[in-house]
Amino acid sequence: MAEVKDIYEFIDKIAPFCTQESFDNAGFLVGRSNRNVKKVLVALDITLEVAKEAARRGAELIVAHHPVIFQPVKSITEETLTGQILLELLEHGVAAICAHTNLDAAHGGVNGCLAQALELTEIGQLCQAGVDDQGRPYGIGRVGTVHCTGMSARTYAAYVKEKLGASSVRFADGGRPVQKVAVGGGACGSMVDDALRAGCDTFITADLKYNQFLDAQAAGLNLLDAGHFPTENVVCAPLVNRLTRAFPDVEVFLSDVHCEVCQTV
Repeated sequence: MAEVKDIYEFIDKIAPFCTQESFDNAGFLVGRSNRNVKKVLVALDITLEVAKEAARRGAELIVAHHPVIFQPVKSITEETLTGQILLELLEHGVAAICAHTNLDAAHGGVNGCLAQALELTEIGQLCQAGVDDQGRPYGIGRVGTVHCTGMSARTYAAYVKEKLGASSVRFADGGRPVQKVAVGGGACGSMVDDALRAGCDTFITADLKYNQFLDAQAAGLNLLDAGHFPTENVVCAPLVNRLTRAFPDVEVFLSDVHCEVCQTV
């Protein structure tokens, strides 16, 4: 029977935790490593609702993208939201493994899944941060070619909204038809210059500031903000499939309760 440590070791192979950014806190964050696992819940975040869902559905482990513990925790009580979440996990024996920036950068991780969800072709890395211990290059961001070139920024923004199931897409029109696209799942606004250096006419990311739209438009770059959740949640279903193939005796399923928190009118 699979144990928590077996699933951690598998994730460490496909997205080595040693490749996470220095500010990050990805890894095995809650629970006992030798706990037997029959059910795994996968979600982008471990919210209180997700923690309760895991307990209700009998999952011994949650595999998530964003770390359930990010800032140092000085107490675990019901006084704080983090405390409530951790208590829910601990009281029901639910372990937590969080693969964050290591999964952003890995082959087949967040950015690869985002590029595939948008049906980009000739996909390559936007920025290479290094090579892991298995000799594989890693880095955040991907570059690819759209399957139907020549779309305007507005038309492509509508396409991105549909493909990602986003509630809205903010965009600045750089005045160029869409052909070569860079993607950065989550908050990758700092990589606008990387997209320009890569010869891209379009960059899709999230959590952009007003001045970034102004600067991108002046530089002739179509800049799209498709939201943090939609640009990263694309990794969850493929992760379910990879875990299911690796652990056929374990039931792996997506969260039913976790969804986009940002709504628009």
